[in-house]
Amino acid sequence: MIANMAETPANGFLVDLRGVTKTFESAAGTFTALQGIDLQVNPGEFVAVIGKSGSGKSTLLNMIAGIDRPTSGEVVVNGSAIHRLSEGQVAVWRGRNVGLVFQFFQLIPMLTAVENVMLPMDFCNIYSDGEREQRAKYLLDLVGIAEQANKLPAALSGGEQQRVAIARALANDPPLLIADEPTGNLDSKTAAIVFSLFRDLVSQGKTVLMVTHDKEFARLVPHKIEIADGRINGDHLS
Repeated sequence: MIANMAETPANGFLVDLRGVTKTFESAAGTFTALQGIDLQVNPGEFVAVIGKSGSGKSTLLNMIAGIDRPTSGEVVVNGSAIHRLSEGQVAVWRGRNVGLVFQFFQLIPMLTAVENVMLPMDFCNIYSDGEREQRAKYLLDLVGIAEQANKLPAALSGGEQQRVAIARALANDPPLLIADEPTGNLDSKTAAIVFSLFRDLVSQGKTVLMVTHDKEFARLVPHKIEIADGRINGDHLS
């Protein structure tokens, strides 16, 4: 079933960033990707993150997912101050709290669709061995491709692969889904199907943060965050 396993954090926010700055050092000098970001997201929100290439959108998602760490500031997600966790602790935390969906699917090519969906369950050891395949098949049915369960990714269309990736992101029933350009590699019809699936998940209680360049999809998302030059340039509900 789709349900949030974690309790709502004490302050009410599922995502709470305070003064987050991220700088990178390179041969060319210091580059500031994020500058003093303050961001709060409530449980059950659908949030579109928009902005030009290089504005800091993906870096922001990486902060929230614990893939990257802030140079300064605080990142609290689902009640955990993830900027204070060790690498090993973050990996365990992410497996239980965040589902990741990328533009280029990132499925394991030698595993079937159902085996790809089972991977996060194997890593986090949340469900029993007997439950994992049953749950994976349920999730593939949820995203509309149950009949493709035993096919390898190469035998699936782009849209089908992305739906497998979404099912995989849901495997451990995380409260938060983070999607970085999830429709960017799909044709318009398939992209609309995938976007509709995200809206359905939000209606069932999931929180979704989605980076998108698609203006039409962004228009349909009720909470929009615009980033420019590493700063939040606009944060509004519609």
